[in-house]
Amino acid sequence: MEEINDTELLDNRFYKASEKYWDRIPPTVDGMLGGFGFLSEKDIDGSSHFLFSLFELINPPSRQKALDCGAGIGRVTKNLLINHFESVDLLEQNPKFIETAKTYLSTCISRVDFHCSALQHFYPKPQKYDVIWCQWVLGYIRDDDLIEFLKNCVSGLKKKGVLVVKDNVTSSDTLEFDTTDSSVTRPYKDLVGIFEKAGLICIKKKLQRHMPSGLYPVYMFALKPKN
Repeated sequence: MEEINDTELLDNRFYKASEKYWDRIPPTVDGMLGGFGFLSEKDIDGSSHFLFSLFELINPPSRQKALDCGAGIGRVTKNLLINHFESVDLLEQNPKFIETAKTYLSTCISRVDFHCSALQHFYPKPQKYDVIWCQWVLGYIRDDDLIEFLKNCVSGLKKKGVLVVKDNVTSSDTLEFDTTDSSVTRPYKDLVGIFEKAGLICIKKKLQRHMPSGLYPVYMFALKPKN
């Protein structure tokens, strides 16, 4: 019998717990946003302005292909990415969400490809994507797996491609664990440190505005490979 060390066991429990949580969540916008569906419009507006700023760079990404990571039912794909790119790859590990996404995105389904996989098991084709968008999903990956995932994203970016991370950060310097959905919220410095370990540099960042008080600050990072 193959031995399983404590780290592997902890990783498995961490991932299985989050999978069980999301299996109970309804495949709706409100479900994807943890009961904060009313924030979707403000969120997309902030993301749109940030994406436009990337297209205004001296060497901007092209608008051919985007990847939506941890996409759920395709909220970001439908309301943001498909409006700016010729096609989008939707990456989501929950089959129930994938099936709902096919209906939710029915008006543009010919321009969307669906991939059912966890982020830590996804390996993009080299130089395939102009923009890789990761929103509110990296807290479900442990640090070592996250670093490897980001390295894989680097290989999946085109020469002028950009990796966007939009996520919560703690208001303190302490990592916080949510036992409800088995996720972590990282301090700003920890998140930036992970980017550096993955060989990424931040070329632009912005705080999401107009969020209700009492919620975590939400940052948008535009990242490119160091080399």
